[in-house]
Amino acid sequence: MLKNLDPLLNADILHALRSMGHGDELVICDANFPADAVARDTVLGKPLRLDGVTSPRAIRAVLSVLPLDTFIEHPASRMEVVGEPHTIPAVQREAQVEVNAAEGREVPFVSIERFAFYERARRAYCVIATGEERGYGCFVFTKGVLLAPDAPHA
Repeated sequence: MLKNLDPLLNADILHALRSMGHGDELVICDANFPADAVARDTVLGKPLRLDGVTSPRAIRAVLSVLPLDTFIEHPASRMEVVGEPHTIPAVQREAQVEVNAAEGREVPFVSIERFAFYERARRAYCVIATGEERGYGCFVFTKGVLLAPDAPHA
């Protein structure tokens, strides 16, 4: 165990999050998502796993250490419900609460059509597969920066 670190964040996930740079994207997906097939095309080339947890819980863990990009309009995206682009299922509403809490501000999800989501996920840095059993528990996040405070002038 490490102090002040969410215990869900295993060594593989921490390494991937630390290796990502500003603007890199990561996917957190549900158990129905083709994580293995999609992850083969990502920068990391293999899926990372958080089995047994929901997507919102995985989001809480990841965003406890990963800043979202503040230089783009939509650093958080969700897979839209097929045929119902304006429907927001419970899993996505719960995820929205976690994103807003982690950022300390409103960061509304933008929706991505299902097949466009798959294509975007293939270009991501990594895919984190969860045990989320509810459909549409799939999200993309863009990593931001942590700026050091200005150095004092001599």
